[in-house]
Amino acid sequence: MSGENAYRQPVTLKNVLMFSVPTIVMTVFMSFYTMVDGLFVSNLIGTDALSAVNLTAPVISLVTAISTMLATGGSAVIMRKAGQQKAQEANEDFTFLIAVNVAVGLIMSGLGYLIMDRLFERMSLSPAVAGYCRIYLSRYLIFTVPILLMNNFTLYMIAAGKSALSMVCSITGGILNIVLDYVFISILDMGIAGAAIATGLGYSVTAVAGLVIFSKKDCLLHFVKPVCRIRTLVSAASNGSSEMAAALVTGIVTMMFNWTMLKYVGENGVAAITIIMYVLMFATSLYTGYSYGVAPMISFYYGEQNQDKLKKLIRLSMKIIGFIGAAALMVSLAVTEPLVAIFARPDNPVYDLAVTGNRICSSALVFIGFNVFASGMFTALSNGLVSAVLAFSRSFVFMVAAMLILPAILGVTGAWLATPAAEAAAFLLSAVMFIKYRKKYQY
Repeated sequence: MSGENAYRQPVTLKNVLMFSVPTIVMTVFMSFYTMVDGLFVSNLIGTDALSAVNLTAPVISLVTAISTMLATGGSAVIMRKAGQQKAQEANEDFTFLIAVNVAVGLIMSGLGYLIMDRLFERMSLSPAVAGYCRIYLSRYLIFTVPILLMNNFTLYMIAAGKSALSMVCSITGGILNIVLDYVFISILDMGIAGAAIATGLGYSVTAVAGLVIFSKKDCLLHFVKPVCRIRTLVSAASNGSSEMAAALVTGIVTMMFNWTMLKYVGENGVAAITIIMYVLMFATSLYTGYSYGVAPMISFYYGEQNQDKLKKLIRLSMKIIGFIGAAALMVSLAVTEPLVAIFARPDNPVYDLAVTGNRICSSALVFIGFNVFASGMFTALSNGLVSAVLAFSRSFVFMVAAMLILPAILGVTGAWLATPAAEAAAFLLSAVMFIKYRKKYQY
């Protein structure tokens, strides 16, 4: 268990950053997968096709939700056992959960094909946009199993102390996606189908690398003969329920945004909200990457009952998250116009909508980091219930309430204000939970 040495290092800013920076870079490049698709699609095909990429997002969230739950929840369960020196049991559970994810991928892919036509028919889309939606999603679903394996192996590489390798896989996949987007769309004239295939092949890099890496017995986590432990499955599912809820409600909220934009400003509004979501997704990837990086450390220290390291890690993390939030806000406001111009020309009506929306939505960046970290921290501490409450309240309860109330009062401006309002409410709830459980976990 040579990978365990990383957890024995003292908790300092340098060591925490060495552990988390690779995962931050990794998640940033993962966010590029969708952003690059949008960049090529909007410039080489058009904003109707860009709207279609966003309109398919809820189905993709549904397809990947269960796998996200098992990956995040399973990582916490397995690393807690590793911290308790139960190496064999941890590897048996790891192999079992990977097998379950493959089965889930096959089932969810089939369900995706079953529901997509009915979903798009009910959106009252133009024939062009509806056609783009069907083509993009039908190609994307082909890669469901590799995508789910990528989700799992990304987290397990981090847990096994191979965050740098996970970063390399993500960068390689991102570069491959960029190259293939250009080849498939611009050279081979495959249209939006080429964008979906390029994304799927980019994701597959981490899936293939993970199969090789975790076949080696000298890895902290590696494949062994799986043991079906229902308790492990239930624990992983309950512990990762917050992440599944976040994936599901992200799809639901995306649909609400799309319907609101269709109502107030038409399909141009869908294209505008797509651009803004790219900006928020990029910034959020910084927080998510950091949380992914330190989550195995939190689980390990909790498993070995090392309160001193746990306290230092969480307090240092709050300072890092605060710094990232302030920097992300300033950068987002500073580059709004040139960033939007990459996706839509200034003479396009989408441009003005996106610039206005991004300036308003950027205020949410102050709160998002703390909310993401709080949910991830409680997952790592095996408190799936609190994590689920935080994630569900943030992503669904507060967001739906904001989306129902603010646009009705302020129109499209209310839609832009919904995200900052929901994140601010979630921040207050996260602070309450953080204070409430401080004595229990001694952080």
